[in-house]
Amino acid sequence: MVKFYKYHALGNDYVVIHPQDLPFALTPVEIKVICDRHFGIGSDGILLGPLPATTGEFALRIFNPDGSEAEIHNFNDRFRHQNM
Repeated sequence: MVKFYKYHALGNDYVVIHPQDLPFALTPVEIKVICDRHFGIGSDGILLGPLPATTGEFALRIFNPDGSEAEIHNFNDRFRHQNM
């Protein structure tokens, strides 16, 4: 059994899992099952964190319901680059 939280906001819902509460690595198949609204918890994705970060206080991994990992762009780096 995995301890998780489910949060809803602005029309989206995510399953949030702390890495210490996850006894196995998430595979794309497991992510699809968890996010499936008929056979799983049902969500728009999975947030895995907090994780150690190289910048900032923490990092997290975002998984899409199709099992892929979302690309995360650092807003501060992008803002700094665009305004130089």
